[in-house]
Amino acid sequence: MENITGLTLGGGVWTPEFATVLDPKKCIGCGRCFKVCPRDVLDLIDRGEDMELDDDEDYDEDDTASVMTLANPRDCIGCGACGRVCPKGCYSYAAMPVQP
Repeated sequence: MENITGLTLGGGVWTPEFATVLDPKKCIGCGRCFKVCPRDVLDLIDRGEDMELDDDEDYDEDDTASVMTLANPRDCIGCGACGRVCPKGCYSYAAMPVQP
């Protein structure tokens, strides 16, 4: 099946890659991605017991109270802004097939 594509202003073909996974174990809840997302895809939630940080990470307790989540992933436009500002590399992306 063919992936979703678009055209750049210069006429080049562009294949957007959409945020598919946000790793809660890497997320420090800084909110940078939330601030740059143009489509209200993300939400900051309380970190649950099943979302503890990786053991090799060293953060203050106050920094780990919240974590970002993909609240509305179907609203993602594939701009990638969230991943570019994320200091911990929490995001995974994938191209998506055209839906009939």
